Amino acid sequence: MCTIATFADRRTPNVERKHRLNREITAPMVRLNGPENEPLGVVSLMEALRLSSEYDVDLVEISATAEPPVCRLMDYGKFKYLEQKKAADAKSKQKIIEVKEVKFRPGTDEGDYNIKMRNLRRFIADDGDKGKVTLRFRGREITHQDIGMRLLERIRDELSDVSVVEHMPKLEGRQMIMVLAPKKKS
Repeated sequence: MCTIATFADRRTPNVERKHRLNREITAPMVRLNGPENEPLGVVSLMEALRLSSEYDVDLVEISATAEPPVCRLMDYGKFKYLEQKKAADAKSKQKIIEVKEVKFRPGTDEGDYNIKMRNLRRFIADDGDKGKVTLRFRGREITHQDIGMRLLERIRDELSDVSVVEHMPKLEGRQMIMVLAPKKKS
């Protein structure tokens, strides 16, 4: 026996939608709201579908769990567009905090130190990002960890007006790491 797949078998209704529309609604009675969201009372599904075709809009099931389900007469395409626009606005207003790393050495000269400090201040104060200060020891420099600790304390003190220490300096292998976060604006 051979079965033939028809177009109706292949389409999957309401896959990406979270609301049921028009004939997808199965409840016999619905609580209906009009196009301007004004309550129209509890009506039969047939009456609600008739009103939706009369107003030339869709019947959209807003709350399926309510008893009876709440439906609204609206242009679903416009509703979906406004919902997507609202979600995009909310997403664009979110600030993603990055961790910017600045590398020092125990023998970092004053000129290089000033440039690195200016960049670190810009990352933390202006951009609102976190700053990761990495102090790398090479060769026998590792025996002078106190020099590295003094350098990290100097950095912390100079940036205390715009940042707070999130992670205190700690030695990981051949490098000492300290993380600075921007101060909360009050």
